[in-house]
Amino acid sequence: MSDVEEAVTRVHHAEWARVVAALTRRFGDLDIAEEAAAEAFATAVERWPADGVPANPAAWLTTTANRKAIDRIRRESKRQDKHRQALLVYDADPPEPLGAIDDDRLRLIFTCCHPALAPQTRVALTLRLVAGLTVAEIARAFLVPENTLGQRITRAKAKIKAARIPYRAPSAEDLPARVSGVLAVLFLVFNEGYLATGADTDPVRHDLTAEAIRLTRLIRGLLPADGEVAGLLALMLLTEARRSARVSAGGELVTLAEQDRGAWDTDLIAEGHRLVRERLATGEAPGRYQILAAINAVHTSARDVRETDWSQVVALYDRLVRLDPSPIVALNRAIAVGELDGPDVALAAVDRLGGALAGYHAYHATRADLLRRVGRGEEARSAYDSAIALAGNTAETAYLTRRRDQLGQRTGGTDEFGRRTGSTPA
Repeated sequence: MSDVEEAVTRVHHAEWARVVAALTRRFGDLDIAEEAAAEAFATAVERWPADGVPANPAAWLTTTANRKAIDRIRRESKRQDKHRQALLVYDADPPEPLGAIDDDRLRLIFTCCHPALAPQTRVALTLRLVAGLTVAEIARAFLVPENTLGQRITRAKAKIKAARIPYRAPSAEDLPARVSGVLAVLFLVFNEGYLATGADTDPVRHDLTAEAIRLTRLIRGLLPADGEVAGLLALMLLTEARRSARVSAGGELVTLAEQDRGAWDTDLIAEGHRLVRERLATGEAPGRYQILAAINAVHTSARDVRETDWSQVVALYDRLVRLDPSPIVALNRAIAVGELDGPDVALAAVDRLGGALAGYHAYHATRADLLRRVGRGEEARSAYDSAIALAGNTAETAYLTRRRDQLGQRTGGTDEFGRRTGSTPA
């Protein structure tokens, strides 16, 4: 990849959401915003190699995207009223604050997460428009076919247009009722950055994890008493604290058991632990994100993996299963049970999940490790092959390939997955 291509990729990661949000505010149309932003980045790919990367790439892209949007509106003869409106609103003056939140990207998330849309549709639409993920990447996260996911996003944008869902944050009074959908989106945005999909993508996208944390902090400031907001922020911080130790110099995933704990960010861990303790002190029944944060607090409290309090981890998973009896939570619980009761017990639990998780790479990776640990090498090799075929992250693929190739050698360690929604990630 050339220096210019790297620059375009880097700016796309950093500025996609900002450009789309600014266009949405000015033109009030998600299709126009997304397509004009995409055209602006395509123009950058064509022109920057010859002209050089602009001194301010974000400003260049925003200006180019605005021109592309206006050109498109001009070409649509049946939309003359919208053409005149676009020319009126196209100016360089900063926007006035809107509603409770003065942040274009967060307003865009609330638009995509409107209650009129189905929950999964809200998440998919926001991952596309705010995180800039491709339809293929989002489909992999949802474990659904790509064409199904694409149709879902198209219908969502059409519904926003037909229902005239406004581009604005809810009022302060309505904010609590709207926040759960936004938290789900931010969690998946963070997870995509945590271990990113795509062969040409860095295995860890700090731009996405940092943006998810930034937006969650904004919501935390608006709703300081909301336990799930605090729980999600704590979960993100405790996971982000391990980022520098999670991929080796050779680009391979380093599991939680094998990480250099001295490389973890102690400030982020301290902040995450403080949030967990504050929520425990309230005496309120914890929600899903708070339990996930507590599980991560147990892991990050141990100075060595051998000091991990697995009984506490399993107890927390028992509470989580009652709130979220999904097969992915059951998979992660089985991993923890395996540390207490042995791989045979865990393998029996994992095998029962095969029907629901056959297309999920972490299921096959977990099963492969358990099969390896009980001495069923050929079955482990087959499970590793399935995991490698389904894994979308280069660091994971490298790790799984090495583990498969080590079958027959003496190996040790604990393999933990659950990138998308798990709570004991690498």
